Amino acid sequence: MDEPKRSGATPKAAVKPAIDSDSISSKAETKELTIYLDGKFVPEADAKVSVFDHGLLYGDGVFEGIRFYNGRVFRLEEHLERLWDSARSICLEIPIGCAEMTEALLETIRRNDLREGYIRLVVTRGVGNLGLNPTQCKRPSVFIIATTIALYSKEVCETGLTVVTCATRRTGAAALNPAVKSLNYLNNVMARIEANLAGADEALMLNDAGNVAECTADNVFIIKRGQIFTPPIAAGALRGITRSVAFDIAAELGVKITETDITRHDVFVADECFLTGTAAEVIPVVKADGRVIGNGKPGSITVRMIGRFREMTRETGTPIFG
Repeated sequence: MDEPKRSGATPKAAVKPAIDSDSISSKAETKELTIYLDGKFVPEADAKVSVFDHGLLYGDGVFEGIRFYNGRVFRLEEHLERLWDSARSICLEIPIGCAEMTEALLETIRRNDLREGYIRLVVTRGVGNLGLNPTQCKRPSVFIIATTIALYSKEVCETGLTVVTCATRRTGAAALNPAVKSLNYLNNVMARIEANLAGADEALMLNDAGNVAECTADNVFIIKRGQIFTPPIAAGALRGITRSVAFDIAAELGVKITETDITRHDVFVADECFLTGTAAEVIPVVKADGRVIGNGKPGSITVRMIGRFREMTRETGTPIFG
């Protein structure tokens, strides 16, 4: 992978962390969050896991990030299905059933009196000894956080992101399959650090073949001559929930979408580019490695995709109240 030029680069102040303190509502600032932790609802100050939890010691566990809009949880069933698939893949038995998990998640939102926001649902391997063997962990731990989130500033969301190709390669399926949404996110964190150092909003991650896999927390789509292209799952892309929504929207709009290997060159010469992710939603990209994409503004197909996505999030989902 070509490493982006960093001569004299400094982190861009506008780039914000995934859960940004500036994005927390005034209500959240004055009221302590209530957290679901292993069957109980506790104040955030009391929501603690053991230093012997293998989720902390080894990144041994799975998670989901889930959005809710207008009093509805978006694509909840798909997120829970992926959570269970990830757990099954690493031989982690989730200690509660899907129905109980659903109710715990909805009640966490209710107790925090939120109608819009973000859920972080985590299942760790649980408490064990300092050895690596997961059989030492007798019971997995489950916790659920409901809060608000803002990955990027409003201005960036409207004008588009800048991305750089990072030197950190996406982990191959033979090492740690990206299909497992595990607590081990160091691969993505290292790429995120490169983006920060380059002053970019996101990092483009390649696989060992040199093709585009995804960004640090988003799936990648490019548009050329009115058609949409995105890397296949086999390229190292996460099977994103919002990614699948993009496929649905493209079908609605009558725009052909194809899964195929994508190179950096394809991104550079694209007419449009956008990313999808639960936290990022659908967001345009206007510059990659210093190359302006298209005319340097969000393209017409991207704008239509964003508009339809926003409609879907407001109108569909699992009701939280009532």
